[in-house]
Amino acid sequence: MQLTDFLQMDTMPVKGVTSDSRQVRKGFLFAALVGVRADGAQFIGDAIRNGASHVLVKQGTKIPDNDGDITIMEAENVRQAFAQIAAKFYKIQPDNIVAVTGTSGKTSTVSFAQQIWHLSGLKQCASLGTLGVRGPGLRRYGGLTTPDSETLHAELADLAAVGIHHLAMEASSHGLDQYRLDGVKVKVAGFTNLSRDHLDYHESMDDYFMAKARLFTELLQEDGTAVINADDEYGQKLIKICQDKNFKILTYGEKGEDLKLIKRTPKPHGQDIECEILAQAYSIALLLVGEFQIMNALCALGLVLSQDRAPEKYVETLNNLRGVPGRLQLVEGHPKGAVYVDYAHKPGALEMVLNTLRPHTQNNLICVLGCGGNRDEGKRALMGEIANTLADKVVVTDDNPRYEDPAKIRAQILEAVPKAVEIPDRAIAIQKTVQQLEEGDVLVIAGKGHEQGQIVEEEIYPFDDVEEVQKAINQLKK
Repeated sequence: MQLTDFLQMDTMPVKGVTSDSRQVRKGFLFAALVGVRADGAQFIGDAIRNGASHVLVKQGTKIPDNDGDITIMEAENVRQAFAQIAAKFYKIQPDNIVAVTGTSGKTSTVSFAQQIWHLSGLKQCASLGTLGVRGPGLRRYGGLTTPDSETLHAELADLAAVGIHHLAMEASSHGLDQYRLDGVKVKVAGFTNLSRDHLDYHESMDDYFMAKARLFTELLQEDGTAVINADDEYGQKLIKICQDKNFKILTYGEKGEDLKLIKRTPKPHGQDIECEILAQAYSIALLLVGEFQIMNALCALGLVLSQDRAPEKYVETLNNLRGVPGRLQLVEGHPKGAVYVDYAHKPGALEMVLNTLRPHTQNNLICVLGCGGNRDEGKRALMGEIANTLADKVVVTDDNPRYEDPAKIRAQILEAVPKAVEIPDRAIAIQKTVQQLEEGDVLVIAGKGHEQGQIVEEEIYPFDDVEEVQKAINQLKK
């Protein structure tokens, strides 16, 4: 059977679709994808024995002997064909899908878009990406920024079935390059930024950019809108590409024409910003730190406004945006200082967090950190050096010691932080530091972020940095 004929059928003559031969059941379609570690063609025989009625293969693939009841379909691009088949099989998806790509900021941007919709009264909305699925009554965790085609289209169908009509989703370069998002009806595409990353997968920065650009050149619907960071050099390239395709375009940033950042004033608990949104002036009190979060918020607002150009309806919601759990997450309520929890557990991430918080600090910038056991020992001194250089006060404590001696880990960090205070018990370290904050101090608890446990040998003990901060703040109020 020709693939085109199969895709044009009103009802697909299969009971399921999968690229995992172990998941095949009677009447399923099996797609023989080429993976990093194995070629799916090796498992065609297994799929047939498990009951596959249809098999999708790359043109020229040799098929094992079968009884003749198996329908074989060939495709030049099997991944793309499988994504199209999955979309056809699952039939439905939310009516209004916006997708965001970029090196950083995707997770925050889709979360912000979902929050803006929800805060403005559009309750049947959700986000999908690194944090899984989030929305009203929805908390499903995922492992990939962009799931495989079968999982993705099954999820889209499930969301549509429970009434979700607005969805903001992440689009990773891997997902785009591997055609996982093909078949998704993208009405709005957003671009955050592009910097060096994933060059173990992409051959060059140009290849990396073109993978991202597929969201706009091949997946965005003809009547769709592109929302692009005008401050990014690759954003400027993308603007030209979208102009050539006659897409509607909204640009944001200091150089943005539609969502323009005029001024930012950092504060301990966030920042005040002045913007021009669709030629109207607005002042916003953002409970988020760092200029990058302003850009993410503006991108999210652009995604929403592209479908409903009524800024007065949505801009006010930015005052109530909350960050992604564990990523520079403000724990509100301290009477004097500001406390943030962040997942930074690598030198570069810690450096970024401390540099981001410095402009928001009116007195002392304080850092509580540790390092995990049975992981890269070399980073411990590096993280100590970064904290010693960029923070005014440092507290060294435990962080998932696993099978290592916690005292040894702390000692390796302390060698590079002569000014640090050592408090082994993480809960006590958080409690004491939070309770000692002075007016204008900013504290970051680094390393565990959204994690819900402390790993000691084989045990995972319940532990939540945010919860411990809240306990300490509550003690202050008694």
